[in-house]
Amino acid sequence: MPETVRATTPFDLDAYLGRIGWDGERRPDAGTLRGIHLAHLRAVAFENLDPLGGTAPSLDLADLMAKLVHGRRRGGYCYEHNTLFAAALEALGFQVTRLAARVVVGADRFEDRPRSHMALLVEVPGDPRPHLADVGFGAIGSLLEPVPLLADTEFHDAGRRHRLVHGPHRGPLEMWVLESYEDRGERAEGGWVAQYAFTLEPFEPSDYEMINWHVATNPRSPFSRRLYAQRLVPAGHLLLDGDRVVETRDDGTVTERKLADEAEVRRVLSADLGLDVPEGLTLPG
Repeated sequence: MPETVRATTPFDLDAYLGRIGWDGERRPDAGTLRGIHLAHLRAVAFENLDPLGGTAPSLDLADLMAKLVHGRRRGGYCYEHNTLFAAALEALGFQVTRLAARVVVGADRFEDRPRSHMALLVEVPGDPRPHLADVGFGAIGSLLEPVPLLADTEFHDAGRRHRLVHGPHRGPLEMWVLESYEDRGERAEGGWVAQYAFTLEPFEPSDYEMINWHVATNPRSPFSRRLYAQRLVPAGHLLLDGDRVVETRDDGTVTERKLADEAEVRRVLSADLGLDVPEGLTLPG
């Protein structure tokens, strides 16, 4: 892995807040935290176009500003989103601890999954409970707003339902699990589905540099092998998974269709997800 040279360019809070369309308060309080979290998700798409093209995206703040903020028609995956969001929170006066989580959707055993996801623990002045924040989890079960670190309590975050529970205790640190409520429609009862598991051990930028390199360039990584892009859209959530488009509306209705060719994949990326494709990148279809 090449040595990383970190930029000294200061984080531009005004540019970031303009990118996500936030013109509300700039105070380190719970309302601002919830507001900018949701605004970020509505404005910046999740996508893995760089890893799909064989490149590990830079986590340098100057590069993230150029790509996700000033670029406007690009997004990124968890390390990019949450590195940028953490910088914004710290500029606003929040204290942020960076965490590493195991994505456990569909896993039989949590320990079978590596720590490959970045999440954030945010201290809100005046609130004794830290909040779990995460603008980079590329799944329909992702948080739309931060939730307090409180076990066995259901939270309704901008229409989605989440809770935190304790996972199997296998070491000196307590394990937390984020669960999302999955509505299976009129013919089947819904249920809670584990999304990712984490402890409160702090991780550093150097840790994410290594994880990012592995996830982006390992030929066995799903992010280096298949197209994955999503964003919040009016009245729902839009996912492009390879050559399949899945739209989940706020009322629970799910529609899915297969795209005919690469030209149609490019059209969905551009017109529906607001993303520009890097030059020379071949897409499925």
